[in-house]
Amino acid sequence: MAETVEIRWHGRGGQGTVTAAKVLADACLSGGRYVQAFPEYGPERAGAPLRAYNRVASKELRMHCPVLEPDVVTVVDATLLDSINIAEGAKDNTAFVINTTKDPKEIRAKLKAGPKQRVVTVDATKIALDCFGRAMPNSPMLGAVCKVTGLISIDHLLDDVRKSFGKKFSQKIIDGNIEATKRGYEEVKEG
Repeated sequence: MAETVEIRWHGRGGQGTVTAAKVLADACLSGGRYVQAFPEYGPERAGAPLRAYNRVASKELRMHCPVLEPDVVTVVDATLLDSINIAEGAKDNTAFVINTTKDPKEIRAKLKAGPKQRVVTVDATKIALDCFGRAMPNSPMLGAVCKVTGLISIDHLLDDVRKSFGKKFSQKIIDGNIEATKRGYEEVKEG
């Protein structure tokens, strides 16, 4: 792992984007890393675009600002590809993790991604609907980010999903989110 990995999440209010960033941070923290997770809101309402950020490092983090040059860009709502520049500040080797039904090659072309940039897709919304009956793609996206970054093992992430969701939800919802996280990890497509 690089000394510090910076992740920028793009989503809409009500999709669990901020929760996903926090769960990832908790999992990395319990794995012995230094972490940050914080949101950046525009108008605070359901459906409004928002950003969330993670920093994961092997050393203490002293920087406290938005992620401007992300190593990973995670897009929880693909409609944002048409309304904002999700590639803003991307590096030559940034990985893009997109929730979409589209093929990674189609998204690569849309983003005009460079040859060293990774573009992966996962149909996180369908996975969420299959696993717990709600279009809440955050858990499958967590699995996909885990797979793409290798920051933590899937088993470690699943333990943290269980702990985090266990405080708020019924066993049926917890089990659904665990299954959705696993499937997000397994169903990543790269192109």
